[in-house]
Formats: sequence, C-alpha cells, structure tokens
Amino acid sequence: MSLQKTQPIYSTPRQLLFDLIQIFLGSAICAEAVNAILVPKHFATGGITGFCLIIHKSVPGISIGQLYFLINVPLFLLAWKFIGRRFFFFSMVGALSFTFAVSFINIPIHVEDNILAALLAGIIFGAGTGTALLSSGSQGGLDILSVMLLRRFSISLGNTVLAVNVFVLGLVGAFYSLDALLYTLVVIYVSSKITNIVVTGLSQRKSVIIVSAHWEEISREILKDIRRGVTIIEGRGGFTGKQEHILYTVVPLMEIGQVKNVIKQIDPDAFVVISSTLEIINNRLGNQPHW
Repeated sequence: MSLQKTQPIYSTPRQLLFDLIQIFLGSAICAEAVNAILVPKHFATGGITGFCLIIHKSVPGISIGQLYFLINVPLFLLAWKFIGRRFFFFSMVGALSFTFAVSFINIPIHVEDNILAALLAGIIFGAGTGTALLSSGSQGGLDILSVMLLRRFSISLGNTVLAVNVFVLGLVGAFYSLDALLYTLVVIYVSSKITNIVVTGLSQRKSVIIVSAHWEEISREILKDIRRGVTIIEGRGGFTGKQEHILYTVVPLMEIGQVKNVIKQIDPDAFVVISSTLEIINNRLGNQPHW
C-alpha cells in the first residue's frame, strides 16, 4: 500500500494544533519580512517568494500572495507523490496562510542602512521558514524540494535553498540592479543559515569515537552518569597490531562537555574524535522533524 494512502495526516488533536500554530506563526513572520523590508527596500529573497517579488516589481497590480499560491500548485503535486499526504496537507495550509498573511501583515520596520536591513530581513525570513518547517509541513515553494532532497539524499535544507537561489539572483540582477543583487545575496545567505539553526541547530547531535585502554570505565560512566548508549567496536591498531576496544556514542550538543570531562578524568591520553551529525533517525535521540 502506498505512503499516500497509509500515512495519517496527524497523530493527535494536540499535535495537529501545535503544527497549525507553527505554520501560521512562521507565515506571519515571513510576511512581515516581505512587507516591512523586502518590498520597501526593493530587495528580493530566494525561492518562490523571490520569483513573486520580481514579478510584483514588474507588474505591481499582481498580488504577491495570490501569485505565490498559484505557482505552488504544481509543487503540491510533488509533495503528495514524493513525501506523503501529511506534508501535502500541511504545506497546502502553509501556502494559504502565507497568502493571507502577506496580504494583511505589515508592521513598519525603519532601518536606514541597507546592509542592516538585508541582515534583518534574512534573520526574520529564516526564522519564519524554520518555524514552519518544525511542523509536519512547510509553506510550500522551495521548501517542498528541500525536504525531498533532505529525505532522499540527506542534503541540508539551507544548502538546497542556497544552491537553487543562484538562478533567482540572476533574475534580480536583470530586473533590479547590481546593488539589489548583492543585498539579496545577503538576505538569502542569512535566511538559509537561520533556517538551519531553527530546524536542526538547537537539536544538533555530536558523534564521539573513543579509543582508550580504560574503555570499560569510560563506557560505564557514559551509561551511568550521562545516560547515553555506547556501542563497543572490536578493532586492532594498524601500527602496533594490538587489539583495541573502540567506543562509539551520539550525544546532544549540550552534553558534549560532560563527555569530554569524563574522558579527561579517566584517561587524559585517550584518542577521541568528535564529529557533527547532519541527522539522527531514532525515537529517543533523533533530530528529524516528523514530515
């Protein structure tokens, strides 16, 4: 049976309400960035919103919100086919909420310096996009393609947005000016980084590899004090040929200091490798949004 037929739209009414609040809040934040900074400053941003801003500049009579929804229609079909009906449903809600939000939300923000305005627009827009992506859907547009690539190829959301927006920057240079292109580049770059921080940055995990003669004691301390699982891998030193026990664990970013302190106290000469992880799939320690 296909994913689209078996995937439930929501798990509980409480989760449904929480998802809708995140989508509406994210849409409102993005709409504020568009109306308060991007349009008055004649900047653009990436993705579908950027296309809409470019078209709106050339034809002011066309509503940004309505144009955004119409362009999203074929992308909704991709969301239904490749991601699932839950993401399709919430992305449809997101696109509709952004359409209405960009039509009504416009709280003036007065920033004279264009660089500061571009930085602020990127922060606000990225925070809104990330907030919507924390739900079971998105605001449509490039978010759909980003989630497809994240799920299939583990390409981060922000990097996908940044890569696709090269074409948008070309259009900005053609329809706006070189200055506007550079300001838009700032907006796109900052918003992509803020999106990554909001979606995965605060739940980032670190993988730790430990090679130590005191592996048993270190393993016990991680299990008992830090309460994280440890995998023991049998190995052998390439130079010495000596049998080694390698410890592997994954811990939240906030706990990495505890792990390092445990290792230093037990064996200051331990060989330790700490790496950042892109995504963890696990019911207890996972950091993937539930799309």
